[in-house]
Amino acid sequence: MPFRSLLLACLAAPLLLSQPVFAHEKGTAAKEPTVSQSAARTRQKTCGAEWRALSVADKAAKGPKWPQYFSKCVKRLKEQKA
Repeated sequence: MPFRSLLLACLAAPLLLSQPVFAHEKGTAAKEPTVSQSAARTRQKTCGAEWRALSVADKAAKGPKWPQYFSKCVKRLKEQKA
């Protein structure tokens, strides 16, 4: 029985070793973000910087939690662009 396992391991080893280990070894380059993805990332960074700059009292007035503030901020930034 051990001989059979050893034989199978020897036959399978070249097949396993010929496969790329990591996805980046396949030769595919990372995709560049689309224009809308870049714009969304910029809005996220802008709103995050604004949020961190606010005091506790300002945060309570503009939206008590990040999701509410972020929603309002994104809407405001999209309106400014248009």
